Amino acid sequence: MSGKKGQPQADPSQAGVDMPYPERNGTAVQGGVVRRVGALGRQSWIQKVLEQVIHSPRQWVTPSEVVPVAVLAVQRYLLEGEPSDVEPKPPLYCFDVTISDGVYQEKCYLDPRLNSLVYKNILKVGIEVRICRVSCIYNEKRIGQAILCIDNVLCGELLESVSLETPFRNSAHREVPERPLRGGKSHYLPLWNNEDPYGDIWLNNKQPEEHSFNNTKIVSLAHLEMTWSNTKNFPPLLVRILYKSRLRYYGKPNKKMIEPYQTFLEVADSSGTVSVIMWNTLCPEWYKSLHVGLVLLLQNYTVKKNYPFRIQPLPVDPQIKLISTMEICLNIRDLPNIIIIPEKKVKPEWRLPKLNYRFVTRSELDKMPNNCICDVIGVLVFVGRVQRLKKKDSREDFWSYRWIHIADGTSEQPFIVELFSTSQPEVFEHIYPMTYFVCTQLKVVRNDNQVPKLLYLTTTNESHMFITGHKGQPYNDDAKNADQPSTSKAASKEHQSQEKDGKHHHDDGSGSSQCHSACASSSPVMKKRITQTPSGKLIPVPQPETSSQTKGSKPSMPSSSHYQENSSHSFMVRAKKSISDKWKSQLWREKKFSLIEHLHYSQVYPESIPRKFSFEHRHFLRRQFNSQPAKYVRPEGRVPKLDNFKSARSLGHFELTILGLNHERAINVAFLPMYSLQDARTSQVDTLLSCMHYSCVYPQASTGSDVIRNSRALAGDIIKAVSKMDREHVICVLDICSLGNNKAEVYLHKIYKPNITS
Repeated sequence: MSGKKGQPQADPSQAGVDMPYPERNGTAVQGGVVRRVGALGRQSWIQKVLEQVIHSPRQWVTPSEVVPVAVLAVQRYLLEGEPSDVEPKPPLYCFDVTISDGVYQEKCYLDPRLNSLVYKNILKVGIEVRICRVSCIYNEKRIGQAILCIDNVLCGELLESVSLETPFRNSAHREVPERPLRGGKSHYLPLWNNEDPYGDIWLNNKQPEEHSFNNTKIVSLAHLEMTWSNTKNFPPLLVRILYKSRLRYYGKPNKKMIEPYQTFLEVADSSGTVSVIMWNTLCPEWYKSLHVGLVLLLQNYTVKKNYPFRIQPLPVDPQIKLISTMEICLNIRDLPNIIIIPEKKVKPEWRLPKLNYRFVTRSELDKMPNNCICDVIGVLVFVGRVQRLKKKDSREDFWSYRWIHIADGTSEQPFIVELFSTSQPEVFEHIYPMTYFVCTQLKVVRNDNQVPKLLYLTTTNESHMFITGHKGQPYNDDAKNADQPSTSKAASKEHQSQEKDGKHHHDDGSGSSQCHSACASSSPVMKKRITQTPSGKLIPVPQPETSSQTKGSKPSMPSSSHYQENSSHSFMVRAKKSISDKWKSQLWREKKFSLIEHLHYSQVYPESIPRKFSFEHRHFLRRQFNSQPAKYVRPEGRVPKLDNFKSARSLGHFELTILGLNHERAINVAFLPMYSLQDARTSQVDTLLSCMHYSCVYPQASTGSDVIRNSRALAGDIIKAVSKMDREHVICVLDICSLGNNKAEVYLHKIYKPNITS
């Protein structure tokens, strides 16, 4: 049996799989055709390697000449249709890597043993690599077709410019649509999550159609609820979309599902609201064309008993019945008919419900209870880096999210929003400060019992974002503060203090996700605690070219790991740039030369410093704080340097040395406290223990004056307060961030005494 030993082989049974869309059958792919390479004229390095590996009797070869090539694309997919005894058992995600030698491009299969290079963001687009060992994996369904496999590679630095004009090696590479090299999948997944649509299978060209209702007998949802269990052929439904959920990808190995997607639509007529489930290939065909507010005529659907554990969103009109005993199913095997009715053709006698938004102002948010649902509108004044949060039941699946601040001019405080990806990458990846922003179906998260009080908003399954094309959107009539002068005033007021990234002080006390294993192994003294990312905690590490992972962390990064250590601490603190004072305890002077191990992770790299926002360089900054793209995009004009952008953190950072209880090991970490005038006015917590507990600085109240002390004085106070904690036993929780390329940072997340349980 041809192929590389120890690697999954193609499943011959896939050849007979009946696929609804012939153009998605995955048999013709870009890349991987090996034939008559010498007949193409001048040979490139790629051609030479192909000739060498094809004529070699071994399963793999070392190229006779190793030259640098550029990486143009890194694309991810789930390998299906492989033998069931292949390890590992969890979902096996594979990567296709497109390279260019300046003459030709070639799409190659990356050996799964090298997947960690992608997870750590070492192997990424736009860099120079040297491929040290290759092999061939033959397609046993088609004679003469093979895939070039990368078995060993050395990754270099980012290239200033990469040529995109090099053609694929032969005509087969130019075929469209683009498909994975291995397995039976018809599509690629997003590089850093599974929920976003990615690739050419996602259509958005469905248009409203004229339809004659003369011979169409419509059934109401209320009547369908009473009769569906005794009916086989269901009459058409005429409904309006009230909510659209984000996508759910449920692909698993060895399940012959071509496009395993699912999404929910909440639709309504005059008699009730019900859930519509769209399955599989219908999602790529329709998802991007179906918007909230559209009127649909549904035919050839099925009805089933509802899933009892799913919570439907509240109906837009309290007078409309919420039907939760049944669900409408749209599946390709039933040949459903979906027609979008033009809004101008919608008749008043149909009595279809209008959309009803729940826009609130920032001043109203303070009075809203926990878990309440609302919509917000305003101007973005803060945009944090993209992070990833590990899903509970999977080793390789993650949520993508970021923190943002929205100002609406009704309060000095902005809305603080934990913004998860809503299957809208065209919005999620293109936001920056000064943008007019709308987000719907947000849930209030609050805890008034902790100090400082916890209050922020988080997205739900039905949340949607808008940054452009506001004119004509259905929410315009309900946005009570959309046209207020205060909204634009808020933007100009916040202009001077806008940050591209920073640290929130809202913390619910939960932990984080996972970290690069190298960081874990280098800290044997610490007791590991892996939990979820703190709801309000934003580690100030804006990664330049990543996000769904910090420059090179495991897939879970930049969601960070938390490590916990009971330690007697001897603090050595130094505030960079803003102040040069420092303090060392006598205990540290005595013990620092007799340590078994001393770890140094207090350096803060340029990409980790929050920057003031510059509208002129908004596209550059947006790329720095987004996820590493799957395909290389040539930068426009001269690329600036991050060091040229002013830091947004007036206090700089502090370096702390933490000594273990046995006085045998120590670690240097960074502390980046959050400080703002608003914090100073609303809280009088002035102890170092408290400010470190919440990663914030709360200066003492000014006596007889409202003048806030400057950052230099505050930094000096912190160092003075540290000296009072000498030789005390404390618990330190640290955030470990891998930046890739053997760079790592460790931040003090929280510090508290063992007898403090809050």
